[in-house]
Parts: sequence; structure tokens; C-alpha cells
Amino acid sequence: MHIARMNEDLSSLPYDGAISRYLLTEAPVNVKEAILKGKKKDVLTPSYPYRRVLSRKRYEAEMDLLQVELVKFQSWVQETGQRVAILFEGRDAAGKGGSIRAVTENLNPRVTRVVALSKPSDKERGEWYFQRYVQHLPTAGTMTVFDRSWYNRSVVERVFGFCDEQQVQKFFVQVPEFEHMLAEEGIHLIKFWLNVGRAEQLRRFLKRERDPIKQWKLSSVDVKGLSLWEAYSDAIQKNFEQTHHESGPWCVVRSDDKKRARLSVIRHILSSFDYDLKNKAYVNAIDPQITGGPDVWHG
Repeated sequence: MHIARMNEDLSSLPYDGAISRYLLTEAPVNVKEAILKGKKKDVLTPSYPYRRVLSRKRYEAEMDLLQVELVKFQSWVQETGQRVAILFEGRDAAGKGGSIRAVTENLNPRVTRVVALSKPSDKERGEWYFQRYVQHLPTAGTMTVFDRSWYNRSVVERVFGFCDEQQVQKFFVQVPEFEHMLAEEGIHLIKFWLNVGRAEQLRRFLKRERDPIKQWKLSSVDVKGLSLWEAYSDAIQKNFEQTHHESGPWCVVRSDDKKRARLSVIRHILSSFDYDLKNKAYVNAIDPQITGGPDVWHG
């Protein structure tokens, strides 16, 4: 990315080029330098264990094998009446959408469905906080994938002041009990937190800002959130402290490399179940450097 390009007229871009302006005028020096000096396939986060992204050839070879395993898994879920709920959370631009597509693209939508709820209506705001999610929980022989979930309350809503501290603390009291009830009911709950470094997040926002096909992904929350990195980090840390428990442990995936993240997500799902004809040696080859509990998270 070149400075000359960044200094062009930005008014035609979403939000009058607010993402580009942030890079030029507000971004921390180390973040700005990483973006301007980094090459396309470089990983920008210094603490990430790999310096370059996974090659496409290796990624596609591994993904093809994992897609076969996902189909086996779905058949087992359907035939045995399992109920599986998988939720995806993470920083903006961490790769949730791409990971969800990688999980579901070859699965039967009648068995595996994706739920992405919009902001609550006036009626829903008057209900129990978890109520609008309960109606989307899986029935026997199905899986539900939540593209963001009830954890909006403890991170995004908290950071932007969309709820008060009393509501947050009430959420922290109720969520372990809620997830324990899901487990007692026989619902298998998998919670993903996809994390991405600050420079990589900004690089992805900049790409969206200039790509007409992806500009719709940007929102005012993304723009405002650029200057709230530390507040997000604090909220994420407190969320892990309060909501990582036996009935609902967090799986953190470091997603600075989207390809490695998608493979890790699928492997974690498949390794959590003993389904028929499982290729255990391949499925269980999880990379502990980028996949684990909250200890893997880097703020």
C-alpha cells in the first residue's frame, strides 16, 4: 500500500474515506508502518507464529479432506439425533463470515443452518435477553451456526454503551447458567472467538473500503471502533474471565492468516465428536500455536 494512493480524494469512499483517514492521521505508528511496509502475503502481527500466510495449494488440499469429514459429521448428527450449536464471535474483520462459509458450504441447509440476527426490535428489547436466541437453537438431528450471538452484550454492546453496566453484570451471572442448561438438555455448544491483530484488522478494513463488492461489510460501528481497540481488549478479557466454563469453554483461534484459521475452526469442531468413519489422525492435527483456550488470545 502506498502513501500516494492514500492521499487521493477519499470522498467517494464509504464514510468519506474514514478508514483511510484513520490510517494516515490516527493509527499508532507501528500499525501504520506494518501496513505500509507489509507485502500481500506477510502476516502483520509480530507475535503470530508464522510470518507468511499458508500457501493456497496446501490450503486447498487440506480443506478438501476436511470437507469430506464435515459431510460425514453432518450425516452422523442427522442419523443419531444430535443437537449442535456453534457460535462465532470475534473482533470485526476477524474472518467470521469466511470461517462460517468454510464450515457450511457443502452441508445440507435443512440440517445445518446459519443464524445472523439483526439488532433487536422494540418488542425484543422488552424480552429476556436470551429469548430471541432460544427459538433458533437446534432440534434433534440438526446444527445451528450463530454468526454472532448472545455475546454481543458483553463486548460490542458494552464497549459502545448500548447497555448499562448492571445489564452486563446480570448477563455474566446468567450466561453460565443458561449454557449449563443447554448442556443438560443435550445440546452440544461450541464457542469460537476469532482474534486478529490491530494492523491486520485495519488492513482488511482498508481493502473493504476500496472494494465495491465488499463495501457493504463496513458499518459505522467499524469506523467508530477503530479508536476503541483498548476498550475492546478490556471487554474481551473480562468476557473470557466470566464466561469460560466447563459447559461452555471458549475456543480461541488466532486468525491473522484466514486460511489457517478456517482449517483450525473445522478441525476443532470435528475433533469434539466421535462420529462414524472419522479420520482421527488427520482431524485431530490441531495447531496449538493458533488454537486453544483464552490463554491463546493476544489483546
